[in-house]
Amino acid sequence: MTQTDHKKHMARPRMAAGALFFDEQGRVLLVRPSYKPKWEIPGGYIEAGESPLAACRREVEEELGITPAIGSLLVVDWAPNETEGDKVLYVFDGGLLGPEAVGAIKVDAEELLAAEFHPVEAVDQLLIPRLARRVRHAVAARQQAHPLYLEHGAPPRAPGAEIP
Repeated sequence: MTQTDHKKHMARPRMAAGALFFDEQGRVLLVRPSYKPKWEIPGGYIEAGESPLAACRREVEEELGITPAIGSLLVVDWAPNETEGDKVLYVFDGGLLGPEAVGAIKVDAEELLAAEFHPVEAVDQLLIPRLARRVRHAVAARQQAHPLYLEHGAPPRAPGAEIP
């Protein structure tokens, strides 16, 4: 195989990074994009030359107007999309947002309709299924203090097993 052929076969996934933030009641912060029907977590696409952590920090500041410390990696999810191709998604631990930080949130009105805390149990109704699975696994990873590798929002299945 020539080097040109090799390059043609190399993956070039889109990458995105987001953060899970919690309030004192253990609820998770979700944002309502103006351009999508369902809720999301704060975050967005990684730009060329930008690390996943730097992208997460930038997106949180752009979307929410706050600059909290972003903690450990919770999950990495390989999540290809039929219309967008391969994707690798990173979720970081944004930690607990106290009342002062919550009060400082100013959503980017061009991009977001709202930013609200919701019980983790509600993510199945509020998020697309793959993101809901990713968030539930990220919450578990946070509790276990151990990052997880996911595919399509869930731990990989045995070869030949059907993806939900």
